[in-house]
Amino acid sequence: MYKTLPILALSLLALASCHSQSEQYDASTLDSAALAAISETTYRNYVTELSSDDFLGRKPFTKGDTLAVQYIEKQFKDLGLAPGNGDSYFQEVPMVQIDAKPTNNTWTFSGAKGQVNARYLDDFVIGSPQLNEQIQVSDSELVFVGFGIVAPEFDWNDYADVDVKGKTVVAMISDPGRYDKNLFKADTMTYYGRWTYKYEEAARQGAAGVILIHETDAASYGWNVVRSGWSGPQLSLVPQENAQNVQFQSWITTPIADQLFAISTIDAGAMEDAKKPGFKAREMGVKTGVTLQNKIRKSTSNNVIAQLKGTKRPDEVIIYTAHWDHLGVGEATDGDSIFNGAIDNAAGVAALFEIAKAFQAAKVQPERTIVFMAVTAEEEGLLGSQYYTEHPIFPLDKTVGNLNMDAFNAVGATKGVSIVGRGQTELEDVVARSAAKFDRVIVDSGNPSSGGFYRSDHFNFVKQGVPGLFMGSGGDYLETDTVALNKRKEALAGTYHTVHDEINEHWDLTGILADIRLFFDIGYSLSMDTAFPNFKSKSEFKELGDKRLSK
Repeated sequence: MYKTLPILALSLLALASCHSQSEQYDASTLDSAALAAISETTYRNYVTELSSDDFLGRKPFTKGDTLAVQYIEKQFKDLGLAPGNGDSYFQEVPMVQIDAKPTNNTWTFSGAKGQVNARYLDDFVIGSPQLNEQIQVSDSELVFVGFGIVAPEFDWNDYADVDVKGKTVVAMISDPGRYDKNLFKADTMTYYGRWTYKYEEAARQGAAGVILIHETDAASYGWNVVRSGWSGPQLSLVPQENAQNVQFQSWITTPIADQLFAISTIDAGAMEDAKKPGFKAREMGVKTGVTLQNKIRKSTSNNVIAQLKGTKRPDEVIIYTAHWDHLGVGEATDGDSIFNGAIDNAAGVAALFEIAKAFQAAKVQPERTIVFMAVTAEEEGLLGSQYYTEHPIFPLDKTVGNLNMDAFNAVGATKGVSIVGRGQTELEDVVARSAAKFDRVIVDSGNPSSGGFYRSDHFNFVKQGVPGLFMGSGGDYLETDTVALNKRKEALAGTYHTVHDEINEHWDLTGILADIRLFFDIGYSLSMDTAFPNFKSKSEFKELGDKRLSK
């Protein structure tokens, strides 16, 4: 693979140069030469290599970090792509790693009706965003704040008429729309439903700590995901001076939450009340204390960035993103402790390479610049893309859009295309036109209540007013052999954020390759256009998009 790719890159560049002088772009047709450059063989090789045990789960700040970014840089070079940050393929992302450990593996809560003892990892996980070696919170009163949301546009304020300064807030995940379709955006989760928002709002309210109640259906993932994601060192961007942060952030299981309500002065019916307008936060009559020892380490990881210069409007860019990081090495399951992250997200990084090959083989070269960006620390809270959008290399007002690839479907090909957060951006119109060329149609996202629109790297572009696209396969499978199809589904089910996310004989690449070809054509269509897509009229980000385009 390594010896042939540079030769391939030179051949593609030579072919592209020849084509660009004699061909004319036709928006209604597919570029067969470009699509032919997307290869199942090389794609499988990329995924297999990047998700191998050699890369130790690709966790930032580890040896796997160094190996991963060097590997991606090498592929970009071998493909003949130019550096994306001056003469470098790297953008350093300064972060802080905090390894917060409770001094006692039992967390005790005391109420008028008794005591609850929760076990570390089995019943709770806990961390701290504070850059202090020891966190000490004593006799902190618990306040149940419902969803922990302040949303004036939805006439909702869970913190109304309550002072939580120095106290510990207990909040449910998701938002009220999940339970009442007349509230918020019905079963399409808003950002208010994300755990990141709830921590941010609690800090703004002056709380000492936050306890989130995990519930599998509302979260769209099980306790095992919380446990693996929150055990061990946690990364964040280096906080700015005077940044507001709580002392500790934590999750508890539903059974522990039920026990807390059982010893409190309010009962579990409060969680039902919290789903209705007019809910008021309530003191629980329960106190707790937390002592954490923090090991703090500051260092840098890297976004890896390459580009293919546009022929006519090189200052205007389309940015493809895929996060390269995963969970590293953690608790062993059946003797395996490496979280390989094949689907999540070696599959997306490998797609960057294939799409780069397609652009280089295009009969007419793109008129706008195409940027290929493998970002760091997505699993830690979308940190690499956050840092990039706060410190952009290419001006955001010249960024046409972000096309984000994260966790492809290895079960097989589908007729449909599912856009996460459908109804947000005008990029969807481009998707529909491109999909029609492949005889594919737009279908509804399978689980809008999971808040997927806010859970991957495109969202940081969205928060800056740049339309972002996160999509994948959807709807009915094309496979007619239901026995084989169900066997693949069963084999791949439950691998998310586990040591079993590895490429194996059960993978069917036809659907992934179809999605990669579609991603290429969407970006290619945008690269030959002169328009700048915006947000749709009902999007909460429309004002940000208008502001960006008015510059």
